[in-house]
Amino acid sequence: MDQILNLCDYFVLSDYVYPEDWPETSITRQFSSLMLIVTLSGYLLYFLAAGLSYMYIFDKRLMKHPLFLKNQIWKEMRVACFSVPLMSFLSVLCFLLEVRGYSKLYDSIAESSLGWLSIPVNMTTFILFTDCLIYWIHRGLHARWFYKHLHKTHHLWKIPTPWASHAFNPIDGFLQSLPYHLYVFLFPMHKYLYLVMFLFVNFWTVSDWKYGRNFVFR
Repeated sequence: MDQILNLCDYFVLSDYVYPEDWPETSITRQFSSLMLIVTLSGYLLYFLAAGLSYMYIFDKRLMKHPLFLKNQIWKEMRVACFSVPLMSFLSVLCFLLEVRGYSKLYDSIAESSLGWLSIPVNMTTFILFTDCLIYWIHRGLHARWFYKHLHKTHHLWKIPTPWASHAFNPIDGFLQSLPYHLYVFLFPMHKYLYLVMFLFVNFWTVSDWKYGRNFVFR
C-alpha cells in the first residue's frame, strides 16, 4: 500500500491537498490519505466489479424467485454504501501498520529466500490461509450473539445478486477480510503481489455471490 500512497502523494496530495509543511511521513497524514484512497477505491471496486458481474454474468431470471425481495438491489446497494467507509476505517488501521514497516512485506524478489519461487508459493498459501481462516471466522459469526448483532444482515439476501457482495454489517465485513491483512504480518510477501492478490480477492468476492455460495455454504 505504500507504493500507492507514494504515487498519490507525488501526483495529487502534496500539490493539491496538503500544505507544504505537513510531511509525508506524518502518521496523521498517512492515515488521512489512506482513508481517502481506500474508501474511494472500495466504492470504485464495488461498483465496477458488481456492475460488470450484474450486466454480463448474473442470471436475471433469479430476480423472479419468490424469495427475491422487493427493491432488493437498491437495498443491497444502500447497505453496501453505508458499510464501505467503516470497513475502510478498520482496514486502514492495518494498512497503516504495513506502511510504517510492521509487516513482512518486501520490495524486491532478491529479499526472498525462495527467489522467484516465492511468487507461486505466496499465491497458493495466501488463498489457502485466508480461505481457511475466513471459513472459521464465518462459522464463529453464526454463534447466537454474533449472528444477531453482526451477521444477520449478511443473510437477508436469500437470492443474492452481485450487489450483495459488500452488503453486510461493516464489522462483519472487516472480520471476514481480516485474514487478508493478517497474512502479511505472519508470512513474507512481495508488496506488488500483495496488491494484486488483494484486488483479486475483491473481484472473487463479487463472483462468489453470483453462485450464491455465501448463502448456501457459509
